[in-house]
Amino acid sequence: MENKQKVVFVGAGSMAEAMISGMLQKELFAPSQITVINRSNTERIDYLQMTYGIHTTQNKEITLKNADIMILAMKPKDVVEGVTNIREFVNSRQLIISVLAGVATTTITDLLQTKVAVIRAMPNTSATIGKSATALSVGKYATEEDLNIAHQLFTTIGIVTTVAEKDLHAVTGLSGSGPAYVYYLVEAMEKAADEIGLEKKIAKELILQTIIGAAEMLKTSTKQPAILRREVTSPGGTTEAGIKVLEQFHYQEAMISCIKRATTRSSELGEALTQSTASQD
Repeated sequence: MENKQKVVFVGAGSMAEAMISGMLQKELFAPSQITVINRSNTERIDYLQMTYGIHTTQNKEITLKNADIMILAMKPKDVVEGVTNIREFVNSRQLIISVLAGVATTTITDLLQTKVAVIRAMPNTSATIGKSATALSVGKYATEEDLNIAHQLFTTIGIVTTVAEKDLHAVTGLSGSGPAYVYYLVEAMEKAADEIGLEKKIAKELILQTIIGAAEMLKTSTKQPAILRREVTSPGGTTEAGIKVLEQFHYQEAMISCIKRATTRSSELGEALTQSTASQD
């Protein structure tokens, strides 16, 4: 990637900040190469400028026209208005990267009314600590070089994989929403710890290290999760007693249904947006 490229974030939320932080920490870009614009929250823009030394702008037209990479990071519900407002400044030499959940690359190119390269990304909120699991897919006009640029960019905030765009709804349901499922589990563990009489600080340390240790085991071991589970489940022991209760409450079935429903919801939201966009043509 050329170190003279200019990047513009359209939207200034937590994902934009996570990406900016990662790009600067890995020295992929200098602060002078990055500009952030958004619709109205000047306080947020000022914060990003002071924290990271990046640019803000009073001249959106020149900034967008001169951008090499444009990252769409507004709320998905604002995509029609947001993209429509910038399309007169977009040209076919640019690369558009979208982190908008459920928004198809074709929706973006239709809104832009330009044959421009679009890469769609689904990171997750662990991007804020450089631990995102991000999936990328390419739009109709994107090249292998465009994909490489996007891959390099998202590597600064975690691991990256490439999937067919049709699979991004599944990625959204699995890893995009995934951190919330883990937080929900930890909530339950903390409540249980309180009910069995453990002091909160001690319980939190034990729970977090348990989650971290289990994740590291899964990452480093060649054994399947079911094997690792069985190895710590002695017949007649405490773990078996606990697992039996989870089975009674259909724990695995609930998690599977959770991920399937989140996947379906991503598809529903994307379809609704596609229909909304079509009705405006």
